[in-house]
This record gives sequence, C-alpha cells and structure tokens, in this order.
Amino acid sequence: MLPLGPDRPLRRIAALDALRGFALCGIIFINIPQTMEMFAYAGELPTPLLLLFYGRFYPIFYLLFGVGFGIFLASAARRTSRPRVLLVRRLVALGVLGGVLHLLQPGEVLLPFAVTGLLVLLPLSRLPRRALLAVAVTLTAAGILAGVGGLGMLPGLFALGFAAAEWRVHESLGDRPGRLVVMGVAAVAVWGLGVWLVTLPLPELAQIRVGLTVSLATACCYIAVFLLLLRTPVGAVLSWVLAPMGRMALTNYFSAALIFVPVGTTMGLPGSERWSASALLGVGILLVQAVVSNLWLRRFGYGPLEWAWRCATYWRRLPIRGGASRARATGQVGEAE
Repeated sequence: MLPLGPDRPLRRIAALDALRGFALCGIIFINIPQTMEMFAYAGELPTPLLLLFYGRFYPIFYLLFGVGFGIFLASAARRTSRPRVLLVRRLVALGVLGGVLHLLQPGEVLLPFAVTGLLVLLPLSRLPRRALLAVAVTLTAAGILAGVGGLGMLPGLFALGFAAAEWRVHESLGDRPGRLVVMGVAAVAVWGLGVWLVTLPLPELAQIRVGLTVSLATACCYIAVFLLLLRTPVGAVLSWVLAPMGRMALTNYFSAALIFVPVGTTMGLPGSERWSASALLGVGILLVQAVVSNLWLRRFGYGPLEWAWRCATYWRRLPIRGGASRARATGQVGEAE
C-alpha cells in the first residue's frame, strides 16, 4: 500500500484542469448578477447571457466534481484500507467551506456539492460500475423530469461524472476526437430541437424540462468543442491560461465571491440592470485570477484552499511546495482530485 497522502501534481490530467478553468470562466458571469439580484427571473437576462451562459456551465462543473470524486476514491484506495473515511472528511471540509461562503453568496454550490456527495455519491461508490452508470442515467433523467431547476440535475450529473471516472474515460479525453465530434453533433441536434420546442405553447413544467435539457445539451457541446480545441495549435494557449485556474478552482471560485460582492456593491450593481458593468467586473476578476493562478503555481504545488482542503482530508499538515516545476516540465498541469 502506498504512503497516505494526496497524489502529486505530476499525476494530474491537463485536459480536466483546463476544462474546469473554462467552466469557472462561464460561471462567474451568472454568479455576479444572481448574487447582486440583478434580475427577478431568468427571462430578464440579456439574450446572449441567457442563451450562452445561463445554466450552461454548472453542468460541466457538476460532471467534473463527479469525475474528481472517482479519481480521488481510486487514489485513496491505493493508500489506505478505509478510503471512504478520507472521502467523508473531504466532503465535510467542503461543506464547512461552503457554509462560510453561503453567508456571503447565498445560492453557492459548495454546500450542495458536499451534501450531495455524502448522501448520493458515497452510497453509490459501492455499486459495480455497470450498475453505477445505469443509476447515473436514471438520476439525471429524473432530475430533468422533476423540473425543479439546475440543482435537480446535480445528483445525476455527479453520478455520471463518477461513472466516467470508474470507466476511466478521463484517461483518454484527447485520444478520441471522433467520439467528441459525435457528442458535439448530437448535442447540437438536441439543442436545436429544444430551442424549437420552447417556442411552442407548452405547459410551464414542460418548458422547464425542455430548458434543462437544452442546458445539458449546450454543456455537452461546450465540452466536446473545448476538448477538440485542445488538440489544435490554440490548445496550448488555452491550457496555459485555463489549466492553472482549474488547478486552483476551489480558491478561484471562493475568492471570486470575496471580490465581486464588495466591489459589485460599491459599483451599485445590486438591484440594477447594468449588465455591461457586471460583465466587465467578471472579466476583470478572471484576468486577475488567470495571472495569480499562473504565478502562484510556479512556486507552489497547490492553491491555498486546495492545500487546506487536502490537509483536512488527510488530517495532517501536508507540504504545499514541491512537484510544481516538475509537473510543468512534463506538461501534466492537472490534478487527480
């Protein structure tokens, strides 16, 4: 059995980190106006924000958390005979952090992540992977049919991400472009059908279900297109900018609220309709985080909150330095959660 402790940055998966960073970039443009209460309902959002951002990036975040759950559990199982004890500590620590953030940003997702992980993913971790995939698909469909909003899909997408990790899909993300193309085309087809359906005089519950389906289809399309872009010459630039942000996703998600809540209040955004000011604030925060993430990870192996989270998980002080330069040299700029 390997020594008890988290995987080093060397073993990270670059595409997952870049994709996580990409999701963070989309989430902030919805988090700011929602937290600032700049609209009473989604229909008040500007059309580009509604069509391209609203509900489109959180599903990616949900899936990636499930993938990270599976990767972490497999890693912990190689180090201890009681990997789920580590997982419970990890989720409880995330819940505490989410509770703190909830005081500043009501509606944040860290606390629901922790609760769903404990109540859904932990029991599902004992299922064989074929049964896990079946349950994941069922939960996702049930979340859409329930029509209770984006959080209704959280258990299913968590489970789908976990199933993907169990099937080791993350290890070949960049090796199967044909499958990514098929996934993207199918997602566009579902998106087109959904957009047509919402123009019909459907009952409200049906409209919500269609909207959730469109959100998930758009997220799948974004995933496919982004992973395909990583295979092109522009992929190196995307990875250089976004992968460090993804490696520090917890720190960046938390710190974004620490910035935009006081700054947005100072700017007079609460209750206003100043969408352009909100978007500019989001761009400014992302630029700062991109620079800080890159500079921080040149010196440290983990982001500050990521390091604290790992210390809480393993219940001992772990080194924050080391491994970063070697990871960059090999191009492995991602981390097994």
